Amino acid sequence: MLHIPSLRSSLFLAASLLGLGANTASHADEGMWTFDHLPIASLQKHYQFTPTPQWTKHVIQSSARLAEGCSASFVSADGLVMTNHHCANSCLDALSDKDHDYFRNGFYTASLAEERQCPAMELDRLDSIKDVSADIDRATAGKSGGAYSDARQAIEGRLTKDCVDGNPTRWRCDVVSLYHGGQTALYRYRRYQDVRAVMAPEQDIAFFGGDPDNFNYPRYDIDLSMLRVYENGAPVHTPYLPFNPNGPKAGELVFTSGNPGRTQRGLSAAELRFQRDVINPRMIENSTLLEGMLWQYARQSDRHRQESQNTFFLVQNRLKAFSGIQESLRSSAIIAQRAQEDDALQAWINADPARLKQYGTPFRHVDEALTQGRALLPRYVGLRQALRGITGTALTLVDGTTQRTRPDAQRLAGFHDAQLGEIEAELGAKTPFYPELETATLALALTTLRQQLGTDDPLVHTLLGHDDPDSVAAHLVQSTTLSDPSVRLALWRGSSTAVNASSDPLIVVMRRLYPAYAALRKHFNDDVTAPLNQANTRIARARLAYAQSLGKTDERYPDATFSPRLSYGTVTGWTQNGHTIAPFTTFEGMYQHATGHAPFALPQRWLDARSALKPDTKLDFVSTNDIVGGNSGSPVIDRNGHAVGLIFDGNLPSLAGDLYYDITQNRAVATDTSAIISALRTVYHEPTLADELSHGHR
Repeated sequence: MLHIPSLRSSLFLAASLLGLGANTASHADEGMWTFDHLPIASLQKHYQFTPTPQWTKHVIQSSARLAEGCSASFVSADGLVMTNHHCANSCLDALSDKDHDYFRNGFYTASLAEERQCPAMELDRLDSIKDVSADIDRATAGKSGGAYSDARQAIEGRLTKDCVDGNPTRWRCDVVSLYHGGQTALYRYRRYQDVRAVMAPEQDIAFFGGDPDNFNYPRYDIDLSMLRVYENGAPVHTPYLPFNPNGPKAGELVFTSGNPGRTQRGLSAAELRFQRDVINPRMIENSTLLEGMLWQYARQSDRHRQESQNTFFLVQNRLKAFSGIQESLRSSAIIAQRAQEDDALQAWINADPARLKQYGTPFRHVDEALTQGRALLPRYVGLRQALRGITGTALTLVDGTTQRTRPDAQRLAGFHDAQLGEIEAELGAKTPFYPELETATLALALTTLRQQLGTDDPLVHTLLGHDDPDSVAAHLVQSTTLSDPSVRLALWRGSSTAVNASSDPLIVVMRRLYPAYAALRKHFNDDVTAPLNQANTRIARARLAYAQSLGKTDERYPDATFSPRLSYGTVTGWTQNGHTIAPFTTFEGMYQHATGHAPFALPQRWLDARSALKPDTKLDFVSTNDIVGGNSGSPVIDRNGHAVGLIFDGNLPSLAGDLYYDITQNRAVATDTSAIISALRTVYHEPTLADELSHGHR
């Protein structure tokens, strides 16, 4: 399962501390290409295909991004959206109640009237890309540390404000750093915040094989959710990808249009070592502890299982993904190879006084910033881990009201005027609140923070005083009123006056903690993030100049940034341990793979439909498309711009794709459109939905 945390997640923040690099494609199918810089020459050379401006525009307008960390696509003119089941888990969980477990048992509708809005779900469609590198360079010229951070947030705030053009409800604008800061782009998206659930199958077929099969192949999943985007109470009318009910053929050229979340292919050796030695071990440790707690929690009762199943599912996936990346960092020669490249680049810079004046010694500055990061990261990330869920809501209220007292140019990213509507929508959403689960999660985070920082640490003392984590967590969660969206909105709209006067225990604790938290965040931004950004910008621009001096004009792509990208490849299997892995699986293979016991137990309706399904119908397939987490829900598209599949995972070697691409082993895993149509008609008896996909409209 390919998935990354949302943009506001502390784990995603920690994993994104390092710069985002530039990569030269060494294989024909390698690369996550921005839509304004597609590898036209390579596609023409290797596949005799040239994406026309019309083809590219069609793909852009038919593709979408879910703000929670997934990709999607429009598949009918009436706003029907295709994505993964695991990308809609939070929606299915929020819509469930004590009598309906839509996450586990599926969600089905027979008419538009039965489609239900997903709380706090936002879907974005790319509208434009603008190069703003010169604006950033002018605003930050000659500045460093805190001055650089302040100038950077000011210019980003101005660019974002101008971009939304006074209508932040309609437009979302993101300043995106590409090529390690070698280029900065302003991405504008059309925002849709009325997204409704249409159909989702059972969890047991969406994630058939469970964690044992996750990141493996062959697979037998229909990891599908159908949503619909509304505006002014009616389905939107949009460009869309026509549905090819036959799926792709072996060897066929296919594309994926999605939002890969993060890769590290352009990082320096020092940053890779930092990832291996500092960030990944902490993530793996924290995820392992959380996984164990959730497993114990779910065993208490069926209610506890239902409350924790979505979080447990995501934590298991995250743990497997980061463990795979860590193994690649430990076992491969990537760090030694990168060190040689870094040394060669610095030697080239040093060989010419003009170059030395222009680029300086950026790798030394990277080392200095990471030394600061090593000292600060345990406190910063440990605290952020404790400040999520309902405590994170309290922090948002305290932080947000403080930020709004400042001029827009002096606010941190996420709190500019153009972004406040997103926060208010989240605060006002009627999302489920499980007090026992919140208490257990907070108690674990506080216990971990105390173990990692020590009982005498000022942050620990502020949060716990002389009490133990369990009692503090129980008191805060049981006494707070922040589970009520009307209370949250009243505090937000009442601004600093309401927040400062609040007696809610979580708000009181956050007010007490906030000065230390804000100081720690500023210290990290000024002494780690800012110098890393500046050093990486110089490294990226030096790399480009160095490559040009060697006569290398290969097409280059930036590391992933959870922004729209296009990848291409062919439907083909691979050889593993001397065995040939075929590209397709079938319904018959799924039934043979089933054991009747979890996680290889099929839902009853699939058992009942076996005789009615064609056994040789293609179910899942693999391709050489270059994807990572965040591509979940990406459509697989043929030359004609038609949908032929739905990305939901990668194979085990694809976990190393965070660091490098290996065309011999790395494979994307997708559900075939022929399986989707067959399932809708024969298993779920949803002819209206199948017809909408087949005809492109209701």
